[in-house]
Amino acid sequence: MRIIMGMTWKELMRKRVMVLTLLMTVVFLIGFWFIAGTIGQSSMSHGSSIPSGEEILIRFTNGLFILSFGFFFGAFVIAFLAIFSSFSAISGEAEQGVMQALLPRPIPRWKWYAGRWLGYVTLGIGYALILFVSILLITQAHAAIPRDGLALFKSFLLFSSIVPLLITVSMLGSGFFSALGNGVFMTMLYGAGWLGGMIDKVSSSLLSKPEALSTLNNMTGIMSLLMPVDGLQRRMTAELFSINEMNGMFNASNSLFGLDNFTSVPSNTFIVYAIFYTLIAFLIGLYRFQRKDL
Repeated sequence: MRIIMGMTWKELMRKRVMVLTLLMTVVFLIGFWFIAGTIGQSSMSHGSSIPSGEEILIRFTNGLFILSFGFFFGAFVIAFLAIFSSFSAISGEAEQGVMQALLPRPIPRWKWYAGRWLGYVTLGIGYALILFVSILLITQAHAAIPRDGLALFKSFLLFSSIVPLLITVSMLGSGFFSALGNGVFMTMLYGAGWLGGMIDKVSSSLLSKPEALSTLNNMTGIMSLLMPVDGLQRRMTAELFSINEMNGMFNASNSLFGLDNFTSVPSNTFIVYAIFYTLIAFLIGLYRFQRKDL
């Protein structure tokens, strides 16, 4: 299994998707630096080296917006890497004849599948850690960021949790669809979850009728259950800024311009659902691979 995981790492390092992801990351971080600097200038103290209480609050609010902005778009980069590194894990290699060369050897299919999964997930989480730390450091240079180690740890776990979730579903789809079909399927599934989250964020401010809100909430709830990535990201931001403890000190929803909605933070039950969602998808994908005719 370690050999398969190492082989997956080497293969991903040679793929164009990794080069493209790194290029996207560099461009994103450069743009993010200038955006953070522009926003952070509004909280700079003039004439006094000791910031006032109002300036500290402005720096914290700016930091909240900058981090939310960074993680909002950072999630897209992570999703891109997770989906397009694994969408052809089974069907693509079966079409190219790689499976016929590997699987006749004395290696159980479940070990190959688990080794592949571990290779994709470990690389994706490692990349997520680099991106997470980079966003925090850039924000710290221009505004205030949370210093609670436990909150940062929880936030990273939630931020990186989309990697195993998307890779698990992508490998499951690769057992049923062709490589191209699975890529389209995963993109649409991720897009549906993201769209449901965006509608949920803005629906309360656009609609006032309870009936319309109820119908829209039911639709967004179904979308979130189909692909819980956006819900995990909202919970990550809430954990990062300890929104429950900070409630009443400032109006976070106004400072984010729709990037996040802290009035509907997913509960612990939703986190448990996402874990079982990933586990069940992994088991179904493994069973499908065991039975698949290669």
